[in-house]
Amino acid sequence: MKKIKKVSLLVFGMLALYSCTNLNEVVLDEYNAAGLTDKQAAEGAIVPVYAFLPNLYRHTIHFALNEISTDEAILPYRGGTDWGDNGIYLSLHRHETMSTDPNVRDEWVHILTGISRSVTAINALQISKDPAAKLYLAEARGMRAFYNMLMLDAFGLAFSKEDLGDVSTILRGDKAVEYIKSELLAVEPVLETGVGPGRLTKAGAWGILARLHLNAAAYRDIYAAQYTFKPEDMDKVIEYSDKIINSGQYSLSPDYWAIFGNANHDNKELVFAIDQRAELNGHNRMSYFSLANDQRPLPAYPGANGTDGPGITSDFYQSWVSTYGSVDPANGDPRFYKQNIKTTDECVAEANYNIDRGILRGQQYGLQFAGGAFLKCPDGKYKVGKIYNTRKAAPFPPVIHTEKIDFTPAGSDYSTGFRVEKYEFSKKSQSGRNFGEADISIVRLADIHLMRAEAKLRKSNDVAGALADVNKVRTSRTANMPAGAALSTINLDLLLRERGFELYWEMHRRTDLIRFNKYESGWTEMSSKDKNKRIFPIPQTAIDGASNLPGYLKQNPGY
Repeated sequence: MKKIKKVSLLVFGMLALYSCTNLNEVVLDEYNAAGLTDKQAAEGAIVPVYAFLPNLYRHTIHFALNEISTDEAILPYRGGTDWGDNGIYLSLHRHETMSTDPNVRDEWVHILTGISRSVTAINALQISKDPAAKLYLAEARGMRAFYNMLMLDAFGLAFSKEDLGDVSTILRGDKAVEYIKSELLAVEPVLETGVGPGRLTKAGAWGILARLHLNAAAYRDIYAAQYTFKPEDMDKVIEYSDKIINSGQYSLSPDYWAIFGNANHDNKELVFAIDQRAELNGHNRMSYFSLANDQRPLPAYPGANGTDGPGITSDFYQSWVSTYGSVDPANGDPRFYKQNIKTTDECVAEANYNIDRGILRGQQYGLQFAGGAFLKCPDGKYKVGKIYNTRKAAPFPPVIHTEKIDFTPAGSDYSTGFRVEKYEFSKKSQSGRNFGEADISIVRLADIHLMRAEAKLRKSNDVAGALADVNKVRTSRTANMPAGAALSTINLDLLLRERGFELYWEMHRRTDLIRFNKYESGWTEMSSKDKNKRIFPIPQTAIDGASNLPGYLKQNPGY
């Protein structure tokens, strides 16, 4: 496609302007489309709707808000200084986030940018003469609904807007749920089946609708002491899950790690995902964020490393331990860990070198690095052995990940905390941050099974039906030993545990804990019982930006 100048995007409700500086994109309307074919104009309208998703799903934005605010992830001041960021990650984990938090502001602006781009596309596609415009229009409307569901989930409101010149109508509670639902139902008949996972398909819409109905009780009354899950909502979760499962288009991956691998774009478990293939300039943040700074995964790029970011809490780790008892979780569940590096010194050819995946514990091994280069064996292969924390003065301490991680000096050292390397480290990421290859999952088949299981339990305590779904997921992971073992029973508490085992680090945990009424249950360094913290504060910059519309945008309670 022809490339047109970078543009500033109108952010909804006259709240802010956000300038996109990283994307060369085609943004079209009846005024600037001169010289382009109808096909180019239509494609140029829909591309920006998806193009910003990788930015939203970054480590310090959507990931941080939905994982570091939970028991799955904790990010202390590393070494007393690194990742301090004025305490925003400590506050986020403790449920003490303020309306001036930059990550909350970025989440707000990025979601609004997605909504704005969707409306821009809708306005352009409504007058397009290209035969594909009807499909693209449906996708744009569906994505506007999806972005609004993210907004509702994070901030407790949604925006209804049809024309770029209008001021958005703010919707909350049941009105927001019904608006999002109606938009998805309107476009579902037009959406296609075979253009995913990077574009919205029928199955993608079904998955979003299932998630909307599953969380509808919380979305309608976020501060409730107990949520009332309507049987009709649970019926819809089951109905849309059935559609996806019975379509025959998707299948559970025998290799759990392939779902998050660099070649996962064609993985049949992905229903809807962010297209992150390297040529699209995606990011590698999901892989580098938790990894040790002295872990350098790529022989071709010595500058690519980790950043000693978040680890998992002891609470989350102990949920695995308590499940498997005397059996190490790595020997009890194929989703916990995949070993690729031997725990002895060895020499490895570049083509055969891959770092470990999953939850990383204890002494870490990797490429030996000194003087700005990797060390090699006499045969030319790369030396692999124990890695050491070179941030400190010599003699360098070994990188040993411990279960203990908290905000004390001892718990905040560079190596503390078990780490997560779920997404494969991109082979093309020269810096460790750029050029992600793995698509980031938004909806995948295992989640569909688990949502259906939950709906069966919440509607009628259908233990047998729920157990069949849970065990379908568990026993499908047969490519790596140990193979997944079936459970003998299931209830809501066990189902939340299973969602943690299957979906950890995938940005579902905050929403899950809220829905299961566990978000105020307490964990390492978090003891808040404030139900107001279930949603985030509206950024102060947004409220200030709407000050010319008195009463238009009000801060959420408790902030």
